[in-house]
Amino acid sequence: MRRDVRAFVAATAALVAISGCTASTQEIDDPLSTPTNQIRLYGTDGNMLNGVGDLLTEHPNGMVGMKGTTPLSRLSQNFKDRLRSIDPDLIDESYAGETYDAVVISALAAQIARSTEPREIAAQINGVTTRGTECDTPAECLSLIRDGVDIRYRGISLGLGGFTDAGEPSASTYGILRFADNNHLDPAQTQYVPAGDAKQATTKAPPPGRGNGVGPLRIGALLPKTGALASAGPPLFAGALLAIKEINEAGGVLGRDVVWIDGDDGTSAEVALQTVERLIDEGVHVIIGAGASSVTKAVLPTVLEAGVILFSPCNTAAEFSTMDDQGLYFRTAPPDNLQAAALTDVIMRDGVRRLVILAREDAYGTGLMEAVRDNLIRAGVASSDIRTMPYHPDQPDFSNLGTEVKDFGPDGVLIIGFEETAQAIHSMIEAGLQSRPV
Repeated sequence: MRRDVRAFVAATAALVAISGCTASTQEIDDPLSTPTNQIRLYGTDGNMLNGVGDLLTEHPNGMVGMKGTTPLSRLSQNFKDRLRSIDPDLIDESYAGETYDAVVISALAAQIARSTEPREIAAQINGVTTRGTECDTPAECLSLIRDGVDIRYRGISLGLGGFTDAGEPSASTYGILRFADNNHLDPAQTQYVPAGDAKQATTKAPPPGRGNGVGPLRIGALLPKTGALASAGPPLFAGALLAIKEINEAGGVLGRDVVWIDGDDGTSAEVALQTVERLIDEGVHVIIGAGASSVTKAVLPTVLEAGVILFSPCNTAAEFSTMDDQGLYFRTAPPDNLQAAALTDVIMRDGVRRLVILAREDAYGTGLMEAVRDNLIRAGVASSDIRTMPYHPDQPDFSNLGTEVKDFGPDGVLIIGFEETAQAIHSMIEAGLQSRPV
């Protein structure tokens, strides 16, 4: 059985088993009873953010009832407080744990390798998350490594399983989030469901570290400060900076503080390439990013040519699981075949049987759109009852969107996008469609 099929089956089974005792699963409605012009709104990790809700200024409650999925571990209050010691104005925490872990794993791998040479670090990354003595913090893990102990890092987001041979989580947790009053997410309604298969974690033993112990380790940022994912950027930077702080408080790597070099990916291939070239010129060994899968695709050839590690906390495009990355690309975010299973479960349990899928026409949007569509058809939804509407991510035109959606007469609309989601919802509201409240 192919790896992605195994993951889908495992994810779906886990979701069905857990969702049977949660509040939302009692909302299995007859779509025919839905009031005229009311639809269920769904989102994904790129738009289930308070920052996106804040952009829908003309309709301050236009997203009430919208729900969606995002890779999300249950964060402790202690971790949330530590994040806000870095950024007191933080309003979202999505992917903060994954970013923290990407930085920490990179540092632990360098300490094990006793080297800052990227390929030697890369050879240790998967092994950091498997086998060995379990540890959760930089201080604990670094102390064990210095004592010659093999470790298994769990940290914030890897509680369910270590990395696969492809350098990504074998299992993860998804949050099912809901927007409430003022277009803000209601944490009290968040549900957590597992997905994936921990048995797919690598069993390969990494080579022994043979470096000469020269530091410092230099880590660069390729994360969104501007562009269509700007609202998702603050928790990523907070997670990274918190990791750097705690690694250095624990004695750093190879006896020296880890150096952090800031950078913006602009949610743009052009901006990201400029940042990557600058980071390479400044001698980074690891780049944390990019935010969007499409941006990663654009910069990866340059990164590989330079022989540097690219480690994303939030790339989810499924195609990255099998691409030729020379062993230099990693991610702490799970692939979208798992998110597609989670979304399918949510949509089917809500009784939606006629759906519009609006998606960015890029690696992230197209891949997830097709996976959800295929899963829904396998679950029994007629292909004629699913309308896919890809849009150009750089210049989206939603002027006729509301009318087109209304004419199709769906029970629900899934939007796979970034900040432009607010414009799409505005268009639908102006056409007389309303998000169905919980």
